[in-house]
Amino acid sequence: MVALTRRQREMYDFLCTFTDSHGYSPSFEEIAEGMGLSSLATVHKHIGNLETKGLLKRDYNRARSIEVLRPKGQLKKSMAATAAVGASLPFLGRIAAGQPIEAISNPETISLGDFTGSKDVFVLEVSGESMQDEHIVDGDYVLVERTNTARDGEIIVALVDTSDTTLKRIYREGETIRLQPSNAKMQPIRVPAASVQIQGRVIGVLRKY
Repeated sequence: MVALTRRQREMYDFLCTFTDSHGYSPSFEEIAEGMGLSSLATVHKHIGNLETKGLLKRDYNRARSIEVLRPKGQLKKSMAATAAVGASLPFLGRIAAGQPIEAISNPETISLGDFTGSKDVFVLEVSGESMQDEHIVDGDYVLVERTNTARDGEIIVALVDTSDTTLKRIYREGETIRLQPSNAKMQPIRVPAASVQIQGRVIGVLRKY
């Protein structure tokens, strides 16, 4: 680990913790609030120092683009759930309603990696009922392929106005994007296309009973 001042270490730890918890990097305003800083200039200074020391990367043309670089051997907490994507479980057969499980003398295993392939996938916990008609409900976990593009009708993780993240189906309507919930009681969100950043595409759902 490179040498850091106490404040740089606190900033780095904050960025790690925030990214691990949310699955995306904080805005400069969130950094200032979380670190108790009154000046965004101070935030820029610390971020620049950490970038110079090789602990961060930034895309200057994209919002929330801070990428925390971990020293070799350090586990990303946010990837703990993602690591489970590679876990294997015993595959004992197929079941039809009312029928016993087919006996298999040499049980196979099935890995969530079979679903994700070589995609860059992360896991998010769902909060709310806006996608309930897709059988995605509060407390479920969605497998999200990290991408900044999606076709109309796909379920995506969208960042709106660099501050609000939501899970919706995306539809492009001219210069407007409609973020459509799958809940008859909720209205769609319509926003200028320029204010929406696609962060990922849902490829699967996990549910714990």
